[in-house]
Amino acid sequence: MLARMLDRSSRPAGEARLRYLDADIEMISPGDYVTCAVTGRKIPLQALRYWSVDLQEAYWDAEAASQRMVKAGS
Repeated sequence: MLARMLDRSSRPAGEARLRYLDADIEMISPGDYVTCAVTGRKIPLQALRYWSVDLQEAYWDAEAASQRMVKAGS
């Protein structure tokens, strides 16, 4: 628990830059959140579940990811 608290407080507040990989992410620049490419909502890193490897974008939820995939396919 203490290690988790220290880890959280040692990260700079702000938007993280990530590289989205298959089933994983790579931190490029540390931060607390990323921004959904569809909704513009801030996604806390611990809540990030949806992203596109091809588009290198994060999504708030499955619906936002689906909307983006439909639009990208057009």
